[in-house]
Amino acid sequence: MKKRIFTIGFAAVLLVLAAGAGGLYAYDSSRSDVIARGITAGGVDVGGLSAARARDVLRRSLGPKLDQGVFLRWHVHGWKLRAADIDARLGVQRMVREALRRSRRGSFLGRAVRDLRGDKVRASVPLRVAHSRTKLYAFIDSVAKRIDRPAVSATINPNGYALNVTPSHTGLAVQKKFLAVRILRQLRDPSSPHFAFVPTRVLRPHLSLARLTYKYQTFITIDRADFSLRLWKNLQLVHTYTIAVGRQGLETPAGLYEINDRQVNPSWHVPNSSWAGDLAGRVIPPGPDDPIKARWLGFYNGAGIHGTEEVSSLGTAASHGCIRMSIPDVEQLYPQVPLHTPIYVGRASR
Repeated sequence: MKKRIFTIGFAAVLLVLAAGAGGLYAYDSSRSDVIARGITAGGVDVGGLSAARARDVLRRSLGPKLDQGVFLRWHVHGWKLRAADIDARLGVQRMVREALRRSRRGSFLGRAVRDLRGDKVRASVPLRVAHSRTKLYAFIDSVAKRIDRPAVSATINPNGYALNVTPSHTGLAVQKKFLAVRILRQLRDPSSPHFAFVPTRVLRPHLSLARLTYKYQTFITIDRADFSLRLWKNLQLVHTYTIAVGRQGLETPAGLYEINDRQVNPSWHVPNSSWAGDLAGRVIPPGPDDPIKARWLGFYNGAGIHGTEEVSSLGTAASHGCIRMSIPDVEQLYPQVPLHTPIYVGRASR
């Protein structure tokens, strides 16, 4: 008898528990579209709201903030990016789905007890903003066009009487990826000031003025118009010499060359030219018959700089193509001009 009573009692308890569990399950199922208390989305409290109500609240609370857009500044320049410019729109559906997903974690028993007791879920769903990446970068490109400038390398553009040095300049470029991140961060943060500085980076020139100066520690220019040789050190004029250049028909060749031969008291290798007569092709050793006196600085196809005893020819077009200098001048010039020194021979008229 006692055993029968126990069995009946136990069955009754099971029935009560089953009924209670069923009730809790039904209660939890009825709240499948309700967000748990304590959950925020984009900083807005949506706890206890239905999905439809939460969507409406989020649009009203966050829509005006998104419509503010973002103001960008770079020095005195400013740009206003409107949300519509990049098709920015609230991801309300996504935020609500995520809030519901967090609300439905755990078992139905745990959720039902939590809701009945009024407990809260401490969870924050970030503000979701969809946008057109193409339009965002088109806007950033328009900003970059106002700011970007290329780096300019230092250059040298010699003529017979000047080097015409153009100094280098640094460039500037908008850091487009960083700017995109800053813009989206402002749009996705409801507490942000909707303001951002445009990030830039400095572009270094390939060839700075310092490197150009190092590259051209010595430079020679020849002005055939005023019969002058100018010696430049570190792009600065240090000396001007009076010279003779090639006569008509045997002009000193114009152009940019470099010193490729250096000799002290050189022999004269007579070119095979009609003007050389019987001396053509011969080698005349240093001495009275050798017109190349003291020093030789060759630069192109038999043309070079050398000393002469015919100082009366200086300041005229008198040579067979070489550049003549007085012996003291060429002796002074020679040690200052290493191999590979660039030499620019200008044209006869300015």
